[in-house]
Amino acid sequence: MRRVVVTGMGGVTALGEDWPSIRAHFAAGRTGIRFMPEWDRFSGINTRLAAPIANFSVEHRYPRKKLRTMGRVSCLAVYATERALADAGLIDDPVVRGGRTGVAYGSSFGSPDAVLGFYELKMHGASKHLNATNYIQMMSHTAVVNIGLFFGVTGRIIPTSSACTSGSQGIGYAYEAIRWNKADIMIAGGAEELDITDSAVFDTLFATSVKNDRPETTPRPFDRDRDGLVIGEGAGTLILEEYEHARARGARIHAEIVGFGSNSDGNHVTQPQAATMQVALRLALEDAGLDPAAIGFVSGHGTATEWGDIAETKATNAVFGAAMPIHSLKGFFGHSLGACGAIEAWLSIKMMRDGWFCPTVNLANVDERCAPLDYVMGAPRQLEIEHLMSNNFAFGGVNTSLILKRL
Repeated sequence: MRRVVVTGMGGVTALGEDWPSIRAHFAAGRTGIRFMPEWDRFSGINTRLAAPIANFSVEHRYPRKKLRTMGRVSCLAVYATERALADAGLIDDPVVRGGRTGVAYGSSFGSPDAVLGFYELKMHGASKHLNATNYIQMMSHTAVVNIGLFFGVTGRIIPTSSACTSGSQGIGYAYEAIRWNKADIMIAGGAEELDITDSAVFDTLFATSVKNDRPETTPRPFDRDRDGLVIGEGAGTLILEEYEHARARGARIHAEIVGFGSNSDGNHVTQPQAATMQVALRLALEDAGLDPAAIGFVSGHGTATEWGDIAETKATNAVFGAAMPIHSLKGFFGHSLGACGAIEAWLSIKMMRDGWFCPTVNLANVDERCAPLDYVMGAPRQLEIEHLMSNNFAFGGVNTSLILKRL
């Protein structure tokens, strides 16, 4: 069985795009959550909170011809991928175009504004805003396609549009493609752009935070006083590579991916099930050939929604017991949906290599309905570990678990 390692990482978030900057924000307890006054015109939406990326633009970075097919989500994805390829030493390397490099990447949706031309056509019988690239920008596989086009990838393309597991499925399926000798290198990850429609989805379910006058205090994953999630945006890209291929070219190796598990609840579209979540975690352990005791830390999904937090912690406790350290990064970045799994994997590798794990920001009092775990709260934790598990769970009951190994 071929080994799969991470040789490049890159991302863009509401707290920056490089690890030293992001770690400094983590250490200071600063979050990317902001009050959004521009949303006041949406009278039917209760939340006014989000985690936007300020001043992001690639307009002068990329050729206009390439930008025509890109909405914001694709721009985020391509930029994160450019940073990851540079980190891997693969920018302009012929291997990227050689047929043995592929892309597995996802987002919940494309760019919502690109839909407006079609909406205008349906509502009024004609559209002044419909053009040849609207569909390319709005389609659910826009990020993976634009990455492939921009970098000239000729290997396999795997779109993963599965809401909150889009990024982690992208990494998992890329890992499997290399492991089973379908590729030597895979560009993997996820992206999401911030849009009022994303917040509206959860607002209609009464699942968004409405602490509009106290953005620094929310969201509060696992906390008894949480009142819902906050939507964010961003992108994360990992460059996965077959181990011997990476060694042969003298690549720097950040970590190894040793396990991936994914399954479905098969029960309810918005009510997560602890029993099947637990199975996904065990599938990842089985894939890695590891006992639960080998895992030193869990990067949790932790959205700060009531039933999500409770089900996830029950599943984690059932596999690992009460002593397992766990945190969620969503208090810092909000819930970046299709990007979260990739951003969390990227930053988990950084923390594992540093032996330094940030706390769950805003977590002060663990909800008594959450299962007993070693919740990292208040201050960072110094830990030297060999294996970390990163978990994500999505609408529709899609569950994913990745196991990362420090090398």
